Amino acid sequence: MVVLKNLHQELSRFRLRVLAAGAFVLFCFGLLVTRLVWLQVIQYDNFAERAESNRIAVVPIVPNRGLIKDRNGVVLASNYSAYTLEINPEKVVDLDGTIEALGQVIEIQARDKRRFKRLLDEAKHTDSLPIRTKLTDEEVARFTAQRFRFPGVEIKARLFRSYPLGEVGAHLIGYIGRINQSEKKAMDEWEEEDLANYRGTEYIGKLGLEQAYEKELHGTTGFEQVETSAGGRAVRRLDHKPPTPGNTLNLSIDIKLQALVEQLFGDRRGALVAIDPRNGEVLAFVSKPTFDPNLFVDGIDADSWRELNEDIDKPLLNRALRGTYPPGSTFKPLMAMAALNSGKRDPRTVIMDNLTYSFGGRTFSSPETDRAGPKDMRLAIVTSSNVYFYSLANEMGVDLIHDQLEPFGLGRKTEIDVQGEVTGVLPSQEWKRNYFRKSPANQKWFAGETISLGIGQGYNNFTMLQMATAYSTIASGGLRFKPRLVREIEDVVKHEQRRVASDALPPLPLKPADVAIIHNAMNGVTLEGTSRLAFLNAPYQSGGKTGTAQAVGLKAGEKYSNIKADERKRDHSLYVAFAPVDQPRVALAVIVENAGFGSMSAAPIARRVFDYLLAGVYPSEEDIAKTQLGQTFAPIGTPRRVADVPLPGSSGQAASAPQAASAPASGASR
Repeated sequence: MVVLKNLHQELSRFRLRVLAAGAFVLFCFGLLVTRLVWLQVIQYDNFAERAESNRIAVVPIVPNRGLIKDRNGVVLASNYSAYTLEINPEKVVDLDGTIEALGQVIEIQARDKRRFKRLLDEAKHTDSLPIRTKLTDEEVARFTAQRFRFPGVEIKARLFRSYPLGEVGAHLIGYIGRINQSEKKAMDEWEEEDLANYRGTEYIGKLGLEQAYEKELHGTTGFEQVETSAGGRAVRRLDHKPPTPGNTLNLSIDIKLQALVEQLFGDRRGALVAIDPRNGEVLAFVSKPTFDPNLFVDGIDADSWRELNEDIDKPLLNRALRGTYPPGSTFKPLMAMAALNSGKRDPRTVIMDNLTYSFGGRTFSSPETDRAGPKDMRLAIVTSSNVYFYSLANEMGVDLIHDQLEPFGLGRKTEIDVQGEVTGVLPSQEWKRNYFRKSPANQKWFAGETISLGIGQGYNNFTMLQMATAYSTIASGGLRFKPRLVREIEDVVKHEQRRVASDALPPLPLKPADVAIIHNAMNGVTLEGTSRLAFLNAPYQSGGKTGTAQAVGLKAGEKYSNIKADERKRDHSLYVAFAPVDQPRVALAVIVENAGFGSMSAAPIARRVFDYLLAGVYPSEEDIAKTQLGQTFAPIGTPRRVADVPLPGSSGQAASAPQAASAPASGASR
């Protein structure tokens, strides 16, 4: 009986265990079924998309960057293809060891390693970074044979930016470079469509037209949809949308003229801007010294950057756009125009010039070369009378001078189509209050400060772009334009050209009779005044005005002759001009820093520009050499026809490109 009872209890326990085990199995099976439903039904679309993305990769194809050409079709910025050796840091275990091993296969210099390290510090989640660029055919073959040794390292085909004429026009063309973190942050503010178009883009314009017209030059990014293996290698192409190359910029610049002016400056510092007063097109935009933009394409090395950045001549400074200077006597025709337009002085009014002008117990003097005697407005401009314009400034006052000349483009940005322009200074009482707002004791404008404004000194400071714009308005009789460097934008796919007209501003209401007085006086400067020798026997009539502006202020009792020994303290040489007088086609402003009298250095450069544009004449080598030394007034050699003179460096365009292995035109343009 006891045995049966125990057996019954054991059987009950067994059934309970079986039931519990069955319930556990059913529970686990339920979990599996639930998970299966979750994965295969509820989350099917999500996981299918993720699986497909692992199998299919969408690779952006960066378009060819647009070309930049001058007004005659000369290519100033182009592209060429070559191979680069690139490392994906996320796929390399021992980065330093890999680089050392690569150096045994392909030459990798110390500067290549420094550049790679800098790019590595700046990059975030990038696919690959170049350790060597522009590989030769032999280097490509050597690496390909040993590629199995270097996981995460590959050769890619890239487009490289090239500036065939090197230093010529570097400041206006600019250059491209790798996108840095601050630029990436700024790009986050772009429209979604624009940002998507830059997927895969590693290089953008950094300066000049490359920067200002970045989106025109970039083009439209394409894509390639490829099926990949488990190892990430492309198996086959599923879809393809070709990129659209960037538009071509056709400039108003004549690059042969640009190169000539840069050559005429020689080793001297300065700037020149030449504008067509009929439409605002810029014909030459020179800043000297200049630099080679090709240095920046691959990422400039530390030594070259230090050399450029620490150079006392500041070759990276765009003097035409950002250099401000006192205009000196080139300001006098503008003062005369302001006096006529405001009715403050009749052109026939005669002022006795005794070579000194006294005001408030202070005597304002004239250069020793000035001639004493009675002078009306025309003679005052022709002889560059200081006393005449001292008295005129006193009569007008600082605010009237400002209000009359600000519409000519002085003391404000011209809004030219490149970035970085400065405003300069056309002083007024309000300007001084704002400028010295942290120093109330200096805010008051004193009447004596107005006197020196009349001869282009004092607080007056303008760029050569502003001066050229002002005299373009004088030359055209009041027509005003925003100066433009780009003439046309060409769609290379549709073969359509879009004209980029200079924005016309409301013309100034200048009286033709007043304009004729200024034109006649400035023409007199070239016939009987300070620039007569520079324009001797010119086959056209031009108007001009020389200027000599102090680079440093003189202390009380100090003579200029005492500081001439220091070349960088010598006066600046300036010249403003337009031609022909009857129907002006060009207006310009030029400065040669620390070169003395405007008639000696600046005026001869202007003569060469007019000879080129109006007479089709290119100076002889002897004249160029003399002009570089500031020793020439008139042609002494045999001039050449413009058409017969080749472009400087035209036989060696893109010198670095032929040394590299040719590659398919794909990848980022540099």
